[in-house]
Amino acid sequence: MSRPLLRGVSGMRISGNGHDPWDLEMKERNEKEDLEKDHSTDQSYLALSSGTPRSRQNFTMLFLKFSLIAIVFLALTGSFWWTISISTSSRGHIYHGYRRLQEQLVSDLWDIGEISLGSSRSKDLEFCSEDFENYVPCFNESRNLALGYSNGDEVDRHCGQELKQHCLVLPPVKYRIPLRWPTGRDVIWVSNVKITAQEVLSSGSLTKRMMMLEEEQISFRSASLIFDGVEDYSHQIAEMIGLRNESNFILAGVRTILDIGCGYGSFGAHLFSKELLTMCIANYEASGSQVQLTLERGLPAMIGSFASKQLPYPSLSFDMLHCARCGVDWDQKDGILLLEVDRVLKPGGYFVWTSPLTNPQAFLRNKENQKRWNFVRDFVENLCWELVSQQDETVVWKKTSKASCYSSRKPGSGPSICSKGNDVESPYYRPLQPCIGGTRNRRWIPIEERRNWPSRANLNKNELAVYGVHPEEFAEDTENWKTAVGNFWSLLSPLIFSDHPKRPGDEDPSPPYNMVRNVLDMNAHFGGFNSALLEKGKSVWVMNVVPTIGTNHLPMILDRGFVGVLHDWCEAFPTYPRTYDLVHAEGLLSLESGHRHRCSTLDIFTEIDRILRPEGWVIIRDTARLIESARALTTRLKWDARVIEIESNSDERLLICQKPFFKRQAS
Repeated sequence: MSRPLLRGVSGMRISGNGHDPWDLEMKERNEKEDLEKDHSTDQSYLALSSGTPRSRQNFTMLFLKFSLIAIVFLALTGSFWWTISISTSSRGHIYHGYRRLQEQLVSDLWDIGEISLGSSRSKDLEFCSEDFENYVPCFNESRNLALGYSNGDEVDRHCGQELKQHCLVLPPVKYRIPLRWPTGRDVIWVSNVKITAQEVLSSGSLTKRMMMLEEEQISFRSASLIFDGVEDYSHQIAEMIGLRNESNFILAGVRTILDIGCGYGSFGAHLFSKELLTMCIANYEASGSQVQLTLERGLPAMIGSFASKQLPYPSLSFDMLHCARCGVDWDQKDGILLLEVDRVLKPGGYFVWTSPLTNPQAFLRNKENQKRWNFVRDFVENLCWELVSQQDETVVWKKTSKASCYSSRKPGSGPSICSKGNDVESPYYRPLQPCIGGTRNRRWIPIEERRNWPSRANLNKNELAVYGVHPEEFAEDTENWKTAVGNFWSLLSPLIFSDHPKRPGDEDPSPPYNMVRNVLDMNAHFGGFNSALLEKGKSVWVMNVVPTIGTNHLPMILDRGFVGVLHDWCEAFPTYPRTYDLVHAEGLLSLESGHRHRCSTLDIFTEIDRILRPEGWVIIRDTARLIESARALTTRLKWDARVIEIESNSDERLLICQKPFFKRQAS
């Protein structure tokens, strides 16, 4: 690999004891004037020169004050004109109009103000205390209870009520680099996650029980007899839908699955081999977290709950929703949680529910359970769901493919259709809505009418028109990402596939046996980075994040068969520390710089460090000016970083960073 070209701005040094030439000139001029005045002075001068030492000291201090004021005035004037010249040359654009020039000047003066704060701002960040090892901002149940949240709201997400922590989260004392994929899917280091032996061995959801505790590892090995339960369970669901086995899910239009309360991800791990992408969501858990263990296995997951807020997904997002003893009481809150399921489920999609509540044999012993089951059954019937099959504790419903079904219902039966004002396609943690959403959406296309995976990832002209995207723009974006991914991998491969001192081991593996598995794209645009990685045969999954302040292409990303989420990067991402191998951001700094005073770049970079695994990678592409500013921040985060020029674009740079593996000393 060629040596990267470093173009960083040289450091700025402010000297506290230097001698300004202007001061020396003034001093010589004053001395000369004093000599000339020797011959013409009167008694008052003699009195002053021979007066008390305090009088002479006051005169000297007054002179120094006037000199300092003059120096500051000239320095500020020079800085003003220097700022204008810098802003003009660094941008390389001509700004038309007084308002545009004024905005640019304010922007550059803000940056200079950040720099002028001196060493207090440029100090390296300290390491967080041990309490932060598994800390997730925005999820603090005890604080939420103290603030008055209840009825399930205390476990929900509440941001903006706590101070930002500018410190670096260290891994646990016995933390070890995860095993390479796909071995890491079936075996994880027990010290990498917060879980007790009792939590491992205790019964829970169906997929939680698919694990064994060994000496230093938790095993989910497919060779075990226990694992056959997941395979049989998946096969049962396929047969209930009318398919031969789970390998035929794709033929039925199923590609993406939202697994609610996923256990430890064994259901999604099994289906991954069938080219199905399962996103796990579960409540925040301080210990024994379903989300943390699922991510540690290299499987898609994020913290999310069915409590009081809508999920940060667009309407009509997933082909299937799955709940196996997930702990959600679907009959509570007048069925509003089922309305949220209906909102994110695509037309013709499936809802699979496994619970003792659905077992007809149990009704004979528990009348209360029968009452709860009857409520759910009648409620979803009024949502135009069809009961496909019911076996033992598992029931499968199919959402209607016809939006006209809702208008054909009997008057007053079931929830009403959401008004236009309440039917937001992509809500961001809005309160749950007691109405049926998504029925007016142009994306109302039944899953059986969509092209099957992987063809659905390549949208045609008619499909792109639904999202208002021109075919030429989409094709150009696709080609650019194919080239970029090849370049990225050539930069990272020599280090990923090598036995460098930090990771001694066997001979260099070839893809897909690599250390990059969990990928986060902070500004996903059309999902082109995700698409190019899969086309290159990389065995990764990508969390495609669409910033709330940018253009919302998340519906298009999800319809392509990928997973993603809306997010505000001035808030903490809903995941645990050390969960991603690679974080990528193209144009995010430019996007955030257009919204001043929301949060600082340091806030965003500290959050990246929190969710990045030790020895993980960061790739940032942006304008040269913003990359150079970001490069200066990486030293405070203790990242290894280098800036690389982009041949095809002289105004953009790549910032390639790696997070070192710092170990906490055992106390």
